[in-house]
Amino acid sequence: MVNSKLNVVLCWHMHQPWYRDGLEGEFRLPWVYLHAIKDYSDMAMHLEKHPTMRAVVNFAPVLLEQLDDYSQQLQTLLQSGEPTKDPLLNLLAGLAPIPSDEAGRSQILQDCQRCYAPRMIQPWAEFQGLLDMVDAAEVAGVENPKYKYPLVYLGEQYFLDVITWYHLAWLGQSLKQQDSVQALIRKAQLFDQNDRQQLVAVIANCLQGLIARYRALAERGQVELSMTPYMHPIIPLLQDFSNMKCALPDAPAPQATVYPEGKERARWHMQRGLECFQQYFGQRPQGVWLSEGGVSESAIALLDEFGIRWTASGEGVWRNSSHLSGYYGEPIDSKRDLSKPHSLPNSAVRIHFRDDGLSDLIGFKYSNWSAAEAVKDFIQNLENTAKFLGSEASQHSLAVILDGENAWEYYPDNAAEFLDLLYTELNQSKLVQTACFADLIDQVPPKDLAKICAGSWVYGSFSTWIGSEDKNRGWDYLVAAKQAYDDELAAGRLAPEAQYQASQQLAVCEGSDWFWWFGDYNATESVRDFERLFRLQVKQVYKLLNLEPPQNLDIPLSKGGSSAENIGTMRRNV
Repeated sequence: MVNSKLNVVLCWHMHQPWYRDGLEGEFRLPWVYLHAIKDYSDMAMHLEKHPTMRAVVNFAPVLLEQLDDYSQQLQTLLQSGEPTKDPLLNLLAGLAPIPSDEAGRSQILQDCQRCYAPRMIQPWAEFQGLLDMVDAAEVAGVENPKYKYPLVYLGEQYFLDVITWYHLAWLGQSLKQQDSVQALIRKAQLFDQNDRQQLVAVIANCLQGLIARYRALAERGQVELSMTPYMHPIIPLLQDFSNMKCALPDAPAPQATVYPEGKERARWHMQRGLECFQQYFGQRPQGVWLSEGGVSESAIALLDEFGIRWTASGEGVWRNSSHLSGYYGEPIDSKRDLSKPHSLPNSAVRIHFRDDGLSDLIGFKYSNWSAAEAVKDFIQNLENTAKFLGSEASQHSLAVILDGENAWEYYPDNAAEFLDLLYTELNQSKLVQTACFADLIDQVPPKDLAKICAGSWVYGSFSTWIGSEDKNRGWDYLVAAKQAYDDELAAGRLAPEAQYQASQQLAVCEGSDWFWWFGDYNATESVRDFERLFRLQVKQVYKLLNLEPPQNLDIPLSKGGSSAENIGTMRRNV
């Protein structure tokens, strides 16, 4: 007879890399504000709607700073008409002209199809119809598209309507219900300047209040807020490239043997991240989701140094670490110990491990199910685990961890029905209860873990970021830039402000996302976007040092080419 409830922790990781060209340039990609109006706003709404629902929400400081930046720029736009640093927003607001040339107009059509069309374009007959007019949908993602008619013959209104519909499609369900938005949807075409100004205002108001909503959820004790290091670097790789070897002993390493002064850079990202988090949320986090769930003994020691009480990683790391520690048998085979927090010798940090199977059900499978069947299946899985653990259930914590923005566009209506029903059923279950990681520190005793096998939440290794030709080349480019920075610093040629700027720009380049995208198993278009921006960011380091960037930074370092399911912003752990 079960007499205790299984603790279930839902941890939503919110993160976007630095998309501006350098520290002050244009936003090269619009994903920060688009995910804000769709996912970050809806995820807050679902938690506000279910006040007894507990969850952990993790914010990368690099995302917080960009959300704030967008908010300030949009308020300035509304107050004075000053353009933002985002080209797509400026087109929507009528502050930039529709290009008259074929290439510029083609780029608009390409940009305005960057989403999952079956859920975000095709349900809107008017939006789909605009693309069908020139067969645009048939050439989406094609490098040199050929349209039904020369685009130069189309009026500007056509492109303004496409841009407007693209933003309407990206609005989350909570924003779509606003009267002004519903009026735009009903109008459906021939959107004028006033219409588009109203839409810009909806976006601006969303951005302005977003961080405050999550802060309020935390202050009333419903949500635990946690962070990643500042610019989302992989701490174990900054500290020591050899951390890749436990899970990938035969993988080739970069030409450079170490990242110069990498341990200090890791410490810098932690300190700067904590300062940023405190600034926006008025508190210090108890937990840190190390970027990409990347853990190692040295990374855990760094968390101890900063007084962090918990972190988390993936199931693959747990299994590799259990075997490295000499643990086998039923607790491992049945995954009984997966739902226990762990701790290393002489460390106060509790390490939780993601249940990959349950997390990937939400990330990859349930989007094609009815909400009712998906939630029923998920709850049944949780309750079966609770029954299996029996009276020990309350001494376990099952961790479901995934990105808080990337799965939902594959669900109908941005997963509105799924998340609403999921939270309802979790609150009503007699066998499980939602919790936050911090809640469990004094409630659930940890299992000793003798050793940890360094790795990430993807495959239990660092193969997504290092160990292949393209990825290693990216690291070598970055190492060279860091060495140039160190040389200029040692020579005393950097004034304090120049040193600060160059250090910030290095931090941008140290983010994990660039390396994620390098490789021919990724989609060509995404690889092109990210590797180009990476090279621009590294060039900026040299420019801030008053040095000429190396010529190899003018050559693409990765091309991509895959269209497989297991690519993009999420990866299934198979």
